[in-house]
Amino acid sequence: MAAYDPHKTDNLLVCTACGTQFPTADRASLPSCRICDDPRQFTPPAGQSFTTMAEVRRGHKNVFHPSTGGDERLTSIASEPKLAIGQRAVLIRTTAGNILWDCLTLIDEDTITHIKSLGGLRAIVISHPHYYSSHTEWAAAFDCPVYLRAEDREWTVQQSPKQVFWEGNDVQPISIEGNESTALAIRLGGHFPGSQVFLFGGHLLVADTLVTTPAGLGSWATDALGTPRIRPAGMNSFAFMWSIPNMIPLSGEEVFAMWSILKHHDFTSTHGAFVGTDIVAADVKQRVLESMMIQTKFAGWARQEAWESVY
Repeated sequence: MAAYDPHKTDNLLVCTACGTQFPTADRASLPSCRICDDPRQFTPPAGQSFTTMAEVRRGHKNVFHPSTGGDERLTSIASEPKLAIGQRAVLIRTTAGNILWDCLTLIDEDTITHIKSLGGLRAIVISHPHYYSSHTEWAAAFDCPVYLRAEDREWTVQQSPKQVFWEGNDVQPISIEGNESTALAIRLGGHFPGSQVFLFGGHLLVADTLVTTPAGLGSWATDALGTPRIRPAGMNSFAFMWSIPNMIPLSGEEVFAMWSILKHHDFTSTHGAFVGTDIVAADVKQRVLESMMIQTKFAGWARQEAWESVY
């Protein structure tokens, strides 16, 4: 296999709104971004525009934020200043090798060198098409497979033999050179038909499949005088959205279908799409369920009594 050359893709176009890398340097052949033209996303008021990977590399850097959610095995990576949507990737260190959850547009020599110093990557798993970014280039740089859900294949604008489009069952153990790690990709659907979450060591990495809310991150441990408090009833911790930026919620049926899959898995923390959206709490799974019940109630879901069957 030829050695990876990061400068080979310097001129490839990158959408400035969503960060998707396209397999062309010809601006005339790419009048718009199909990801941003989808109703889940948007084109900014200034209109559609593209940059290049070389320009991204000159203007941004990837910053490593250690100990995501208090576990030294999880490290957040985010591009600074904010690039496109601004999501983070999470480097997960398992006994079988390192896994990258979600992906960033920026990949440069400093990032590659640092990750290789930590053991490299043995697999990449991406939650949904908004974060496909430059995943084919990451897979080439680290010579590893990238797991995508088959329902979302139409959103890939680049193709690579490294792509693994898994389908069928809703749970995919991540296999590293034939040895299954303790990590699971779980298809919940909702935001996209193939939207995934990722379970490792009691941590549920949720990206935008479950949207972490301000109330979910808020603390009611004490009042202004330092007196202990109990979290008020009726507060959600998550929202379940077909489109996050355009504020289009999922239907009650879709939310209930997500729980029918997620209820089989236990976790004590969740980790959202952005740095600082971690919830570590013994009752966080119950808070997911309560958030689903709150959203479907206020959406007027006609089958609200269906939640009684989950207890």
